[in-house]
Amino acid sequence: MPRSKKPPLNRRGFLKGAAAGAAALVAKPSIAQPEAALQAGQVARPVTPLPSAALVAAETSPPPPRADVYTTDRPGSDFMLDVIKSLGFEYVAANPGSTFRALHESIINYGGNKSPELLTCCHEESSVGMAHGYAKIEGKPMMIMAHGTVGLQHASMAIYNAYADRVPVYIVIGNVADGPWRRSDVEWTHAVQDAALIVRDYTKWDDSPISIRQFAESAVRAYKVMMTPPMGPVVVVADAVLQEEPVAEEDRRRLHVPKLSVTSAPAGDPAAVADIAKILVAAENPLIVTGRSARTPNGLKLLIELAELLQSPVMDRRQRMNFPTRHPLYGTGNLGAADVVLALEVPDLWNVTHSQTPLNRMGMEVRPLTKEGAKIITISSMDLLMKSNYQDFGQYNEADIAIPADAEATLPLLIESCKKLITGDRKRVFDQRRGRYEEAAKKLHEQWLQQAAWGWDSSPITTARMSAELWNVIKNEDWSLVSDVVFQSWWPERLWDFTKHYQFIGGHGAYGIGYGAPAAVGAALANRKYGRLTVNIQSDGDLNYAPGVLWTAVHHKIPLLSVMHNNRSYHQERMFVADMAARAQRDVSRVDIGNAITEPNIDYATMAKAYGMFGVGPIENPADLGPALKRAIEVVKRGEPALVDVVSQPR
Repeated sequence: MPRSKKPPLNRRGFLKGAAAGAAALVAKPSIAQPEAALQAGQVARPVTPLPSAALVAAETSPPPPRADVYTTDRPGSDFMLDVIKSLGFEYVAANPGSTFRALHESIINYGGNKSPELLTCCHEESSVGMAHGYAKIEGKPMMIMAHGTVGLQHASMAIYNAYADRVPVYIVIGNVADGPWRRSDVEWTHAVQDAALIVRDYTKWDDSPISIRQFAESAVRAYKVMMTPPMGPVVVVADAVLQEEPVAEEDRRRLHVPKLSVTSAPAGDPAAVADIAKILVAAENPLIVTGRSARTPNGLKLLIELAELLQSPVMDRRQRMNFPTRHPLYGTGNLGAADVVLALEVPDLWNVTHSQTPLNRMGMEVRPLTKEGAKIITISSMDLLMKSNYQDFGQYNEADIAIPADAEATLPLLIESCKKLITGDRKRVFDQRRGRYEEAAKKLHEQWLQQAAWGWDSSPITTARMSAELWNVIKNEDWSLVSDVVFQSWWPERLWDFTKHYQFIGGHGAYGIGYGAPAAVGAALANRKYGRLTVNIQSDGDLNYAPGVLWTAVHHKIPLLSVMHNNRSYHQERMFVADMAARAQRDVSRVDIGNAITEPNIDYATMAKAYGMFGVGPIENPADLGPALKRAIEVVKRGEPALVDVVSQPR
């Protein structure tokens, strides 16, 4: 609202004039005194009473303190937003909270709700989950905001998923650090001395700047740290007082938005890479194991080039879209026959190279899956970031050569080093290997098609039938699968043709339930501007953690096809309890207690409709599935989300 240009009333001057007038009345004699008038036989006129001493004092004393002016033209949050805009965020996801109310207002008014655009979420876990999925498609982070102690605690599980998945998420949390500024008991319970402490074990960096100038530096540094592999979530605390208090004119002139310079990914030592090249070229049966090696589409191309150069099969741990699924070198290797194993960004490599059978909680029967004398080589940025308390690094795995570097950044040098060493004789050996793997890949694909037909007309619907019907309606589209495949027994991986980097984004990271739906919505948001058909095979138990994200998808017009894998159970845990019952030689039939999601069955199509989304189902007859999917896809093509509820078998 524009300020009035009329000069304000000078209360102090007005009162001063009033006091002077009163003093003049006291000092000036009357024209005719009452006694004289009576003596003259005149009628006395009433005399105006003089002001009392109390009245004079009230009018001449200093005025009471002036009321505070609540309005301000440039709060600190405006400059904070200037800094945030310099980092290039397209979106910021948040559930509203009072500790970042000023930043919220600056985003929508001062910033025009553009770059970043504010996305309304119903839970902080959804905010972070959306950012998690978005980053894996877009290759750059989304910002989220969380409110004080309670908001960050809500967000914490999703933050841990992102950390374990090495995904960048930029987290800004509000806090009122200085006690006298806390307005009520609510602000005291929502404030904290060390705001980022509760997530420090599973974030890459955090800071709590105590000045507006320091906020600028911390915000830019956080982005730089976050985007340097290995990537991970970062936290910047935006103190509410710094947000809301105005920045003085003289201070504004000293404010500066630091220039962002993103650090290049750390590549491997050339000498060590040359040693690896010698070993790989000389190997008779090399095997490449990959986890998260393809950070970008270029990482996918590089791994294809290396595998084809060596004619080495690839074992994909399915944590990113690392390698085409119908390539003859995909999945055709034998770990037990490999004389060299090259592991690229593989978390918990020990569980890849070993088999363990539980004897009891105190011990395991362990045997190696690699043959004796096989060389183990690792290239992983995970060696550059490790925490003590949260031990997502897994059991220690021995390696002959371990390069602590980003695999994608190291592959160009490794490829060139191998090319220099490959002779004509070695190339003939490699070509012979290719023929062997092509035949193995053909047989493997035929085997999968035969297995997919088992129980084809069963109800509940098999996960193979569900995956096949879904593939039939999306295969001619520019599609992107944004959910994990492990809970569908990897049927999409077996039946679909994955060729592009954005067609698969891996899974949870830490397997914290509640990731699926928010990550899918975030990934669909990233896919939206490219016109891709985003597909999410959604576990039922997972959706019940954060169903409000369906409303976010509808409200912000994020097109997404969600196909419910509705097995009406927390089936993984059901299997664990069944195992314990069998071990104790007790009743296995009771393991649904505490694990089944029945009585009543949840109607997910109706749930979707309650949030304003197109919903169809529950579908129990497999013959009805294909037509339902086609109807839903037409809705998604109009730019809206849709959900198909499929009553399905456990795996």
